[in-house]
Amino acid sequence: MRSTEVKNRTSTDGIKSLRLITAVKTPYLPDGRFDLEAYDSLINTQINGGAEGVIVGGTTGEGHLMSWDEHIMLIGHTVNCFGANIKVIGNTGSNSTREAVHATEQGFAVGMHAALHVNPYYGKTSTEGLISHFKEVLPMGPTIIYNVPSRTSQDIPPPVIEALSCYSNMAGVKECVGHERVKCYTDKGITIWSGNDDECHDSRWKYGATGVISVASNLVPGLMHSLMFEGENAALNEKLLPLMKWLFCEPNPIGLNTALAQLGVVRPVFRLPYTPLPLEKRVEFVRIVEAIGRENFVGQKEAQVLDDDDFVLISRY
Repeated sequence: MRSTEVKNRTSTDGIKSLRLITAVKTPYLPDGRFDLEAYDSLINTQINGGAEGVIVGGTTGEGHLMSWDEHIMLIGHTVNCFGANIKVIGNTGSNSTREAVHATEQGFAVGMHAALHVNPYYGKTSTEGLISHFKEVLPMGPTIIYNVPSRTSQDIPPPVIEALSCYSNMAGVKECVGHERVKCYTDKGITIWSGNDDECHDSRWKYGATGVISVASNLVPGLMHSLMFEGENAALNEKLLPLMKWLFCEPNPIGLNTALAQLGVVRPVFRLPYTPLPLEKRVEFVRIVEAIGRENFVGQKEAQVLDDDDFVLISRY
């Protein structure tokens, strides 16, 4: 049975309505395998904190460091364990159209509610090539397109998104370019999620974004829920900005991986090429937790600085 024959577990409109989607972290055991016990705890925390969806195996979840077997297994596991309580959006994008098609077929076959697709990276293509790439995956099920030029080295320009917006499975765009691009789309009725935590409050309340696909919500899901659901709150946004700035002082997910280890909710295990933030940044994180309030963060343990030797770096996984 091909994925186009599998009945979707949610409608495209059901994805368009989501305001808080967490790009969830993938935790590891000391040998580099997935720590599913810690992962399940993270997902439960997201559900309890008010997140409506999770991106599985995205940039934050290090899908690019997974085999496709690992990737599809984790999507299926998330659907089977939590799909009744949260929308599961699988990152099945690739710079190869063939791989993107195959992975998306598999993702929908194991029950994901929607797919996340980035534009082809490194081997950049033309505008027509971008449209053709996305047209191959859109018929399979609800789809969010992810525009992050800082990682792909190629912007997805508005004419591409506008050309694809007529597809019934086009749920919307995770947009990282900024407020003006967000407004460009929302003025045309295209659903947009901010891809930048530090901009998401204004994108949501001043520029018409539906919500955010967030890294910070791994740590403070309840506060991010408030930021997206309870109207303009400049004071809360200002309170969270130091955390958001800290999270991205090095390329994501380095900061998040370090923070979750410091909070004791994942083991301090990194799949290379990621390495933890240095000591001074770990000290800074403890201060940020104290300023925002430990009760607002995931986990039960006090934030620890940790020693450099506490971290395990895995090159074979």
